[in-house]
Amino acid sequence: MSESVRSFERGLRVIRSFAHGSQLTLADVARATDLNRATARRLLLTLEELGYVRRVGDRFALTPRVLDLGYAYLSSFEVPDLALPYLERLSEEVHEASSVGVLDGTEITYVARVPANRVMTVSIGLGTRFPAFRTSLGRALLAALDDEEVAAIWERSDRSHPTPRTVTRLEDLLERLREVRERGYALVDQELELGVRSIAAPLHDAGGRTVAAINISSHTSRTSKAELQQRFVPALLRAARDIDHALANRPS
Repeated sequence: MSESVRSFERGLRVIRSFAHGSQLTLADVARATDLNRATARRLLLTLEELGYVRRVGDRFALTPRVLDLGYAYLSSFEVPDLALPYLERLSEEVHEASSVGVLDGTEITYVARVPANRVMTVSIGLGTRFPAFRTSLGRALLAALDDEEVAAIWERSDRSHPTPRTVTRLEDLLERLREVRERGYALVDQELELGVRSIAAPLHDAGGRTVAAINISSHTSRTSKAELQQRFVPALLRAARDIDHALANRPS
């Protein structure tokens, strides 16, 4: 790796280090990125000069300009814009939150979301990330991979802090993914958080490749598992088919 490419990679590590806190000291950044203090300081000063970081006393914080990086992705990735009208219709039909997510390494990232007018413990917005194997969005996406690829992701995944219902063995995850492939959707019952159930279906491009997934999430106090399967699944699959059709027929 050339020095210029290595510096770019380190700069991105510095930006990502702020996931550990909104305001970090130089020591915090160096520790989170596994860089020495001199290198971390040089990168922070460069990011400050470019407008991505600002100083708050002896600490550093990201600026809103960092959002430009995410917006550049959302602008180039057409799925969120195409999916949003269908998400709105789906959420209105089932009176629950609906989302679109993509697979990024071992995690899923939310790229579009229509929240329900309800309070949930899990706070989810654009860019929120969770371990893929614990979510319905992730299961719908992992089901498109072969078992070897899934096993590699499993080995690298953060498997800490499971609920009593969270899958803890690769063999069980692979069995769940076989079920997803057979029925065309994923159902996750309180594996991310107790009290939260969700279902998800894959989204495909014109070539049939899985590029994202759509889900509905609800609380166990409002929606039984049976109702989720009997009433919500048909609505979810209709929305997924409509989005697939929109993706296949979008102007080139």
